[in-house]
Amino acid sequence: MRDIVGSIEGEYRRGRTTATKAIEQVPEAELSRPFGGNSIATLAWHISGNLASRFTDFLTSDGEKPWRDRDSEFLARAATHAEIQARLDAGYAVLFATLAALGDDDLHKNVAIRGVTLTVHDALHRSLAHTAHHVGQIVVIAKALLGDEWRYLTIPPGGSAAYNANPTGEKPR
Repeated sequence: MRDIVGSIEGEYRRGRTTATKAIEQVPEAELSRPFGGNSIATLAWHISGNLASRFTDFLTSDGEKPWRDRDSEFLARAATHAEIQARLDAGYAVLFATLAALGDDDLHKNVAIRGVTLTVHDALHRSLAHTAHHVGQIVVIAKALLGDEWRYLTIPPGGSAAYNANPTGEKPR
C-alpha cells in the first residue's frame, strides 16, 4: 500500500514542476544573479545536494553523507538552464527511486540525519517542507527578476472565479 508515500511523492513532483516552470522563464544570464542572498543556480545545487544526500541508502545510512559538501552548494556559480535542470534531475532521481521502493508500512521505521533518529514519515515531511521552501524561493527570485514579464504558474490575479469553476491544478477528488 502506497497511499501516503504516493501523496508525498505527488507533492514533490508538483514542487519540481513549479521550480522548472519558474526557472524556464528566467533569462540564462540571470540564473546566477544573487537575490536576497542566493541565486536560482545556488538553490538548485542545494536542493539537489540535499536530496541526493538524504535519499541515497535512505533506510540504511545517515542522511548527511560524508561525501556531501554542503558549503560548496552555496558558492556563487554561473550555470545554464541545462546545467541547472541536470543538477535538479540528478537529485530528484535519487529521491524518486527511493520513494518508489517505499510503502506505507515503512513509514514507522527509523532513519538518521546527522545522527538524529527520525521516523521515515518525519524525515519525509521534513524533507518535503525543506524542498518546498527552496522551490518557493526560486519562484520569488524568478518573479522578482522578471517583473512584468512573469507568467503566473498557478492562478493569476483576478482569475480565482474562473479557476474555481474548473480547478485543473488540483488533485482528483
